[in-house]
Amino acid sequence: MKKIATLAGVAIGTASLLVGPATSAHAAPYWNKSKKCEQRDWGGRVVPTRFGNGDLGWNHFSSKHNIKKFKVVNGPLNGKPDKVSGARLEYWGYAINGGRQVKIIVIAQYAQKTADGRYDAGRGQKIGVITAYCKGMNKCPNWVNE
Repeated sequence: MKKIATLAGVAIGTASLLVGPATSAHAAPYWNKSKKCEQRDWGGRVVPTRFGNGDLGWNHFSSKHNIKKFKVVNGPLNGKPDKVSGARLEYWGYAINGGRQVKIIVIAQYAQKTADGRYDAGRGQKIGVITAYCKGMNKCPNWVNE
C-alpha cells in the first residue's frame, strides 16, 4: 500500500484522510488586487485604488461610503498628503456642487502590506487606497458623484 500523505496518523486505502484545517490559521482574507484606477500625487507616488473587498479598497468605500466616481478619490490624491504616519497617507479634498461643499478624506497605505499585516499587494506593489469618505457622515451625499 502506498500512502500519499497522513495527518493525525489516519490512513485509508491508497489515499490518506487529512484531518485538520485546509488553510493556514493565519491565512489572509480574500481581496481583489486588480487596480480600478490610480493617481500620481505631487510627491511622485503612484497610488493605486484596488477593487479590494468589503473591508478596504473600491468595493469597501463605493458601497459603504457612497463614492462612485474616480474623480472623488483622485482629486484629493492629486496633491500632497495632508497627514503622514509612516506608510499611512491621508489626503484631503473638497467636493463642491453649487452652494454645497463636503470634505473628502482619502486614506492610502503606501506599502506592500497593510499595517496589521493582513493584506499584501505583492512584491514591488503598494496597497494603495484603503478607504475614502465624506468627513462627518457615514455616506456621502449622492451629489458628490455628479
